[in-house]
Amino acid sequence: MISAAAARTVRGAVPVTEEAAPLAPRARLLPALAAVYRAQLSRARVARIPLLFVATFQSVGIMVLMRGVVDGGTEARAVVAGASVLVVAFVALNLLAQYFGQLRAGGGLDHYATLPVPPAAVVLGAAGAYASFTVPGTVVTAVAGSVLFQLPLTHLWVLAAVIPLSGAALAGLGAALGLLAPRQELATLLGQLGMSAALLLGVLPADRLPGPISYARDLLPSTYGVEALARTFDARPDWVAVGIDLAVCAVVGVVSLAVATWAYRRAAVR
Repeated sequence: MISAAAARTVRGAVPVTEEAAPLAPRARLLPALAAVYRAQLSRARVARIPLLFVATFQSVGIMVLMRGVVDGGTEARAVVAGASVLVVAFVALNLLAQYFGQLRAGGGLDHYATLPVPPAAVVLGAAGAYASFTVPGTVVTAVAGSVLFQLPLTHLWVLAAVIPLSGAALAGLGAALGLLAPRQELATLLGQLGMSAALLLGVLPADRLPGPISYARDLLPSTYGVEALARTFDARPDWVAVGIDLAVCAVVGVVSLAVATWAYRRAAVR
């Protein structure tokens, strides 16, 4: 039997609780960004190849139709540049808006929220993967349009800057639209409207647009990528103007991706 002193000791003892194990440190931005980028690129490669074909076919078809009303000169440069960047808009803006809208509606953001991954890595990784996915279609469209309108192919290397910068700006906008839309259907609608704006305001020559609409064209992120590419079809491109257009694309890309990151944090905690 337990003695009275021992019993008092047992009754007065304070239960000892084990300390919780410390959580693993959050992943650093660059390794997490690379992991999300590879995962998203692998997913897009399987699921988005048919849609990329549609985007490329659509842009080439628009150039063929415009060939009947545009002979050459400044208008031809605008058509080819606009149709090329339209491929980026179709994938980076339209499809990314739909993806994040679906992710939010289906609870997929909860999965990312449980991972020790910075929010910026999720947004930047997905945006980078979708923007990278546009490279083949954009190059094919630019080459086909240059041959169709007899434009020089000499400076198409500028696509190496136009695609990532325009892609960043449009992908950030698409991600923000998908994350801020209260319903998945609205995210799809906004993505479609954004792509339609890139089509109408990018492919049509600027001097053919009414005055008020030309101001809206200046607000569209893809406009500056279109202008930069169109300038390179000149015999002597104005590289200073090209650099300014690309710099504007870069600034808009940083701002739009920052807004998308904020929208991701806002959506993930709800």
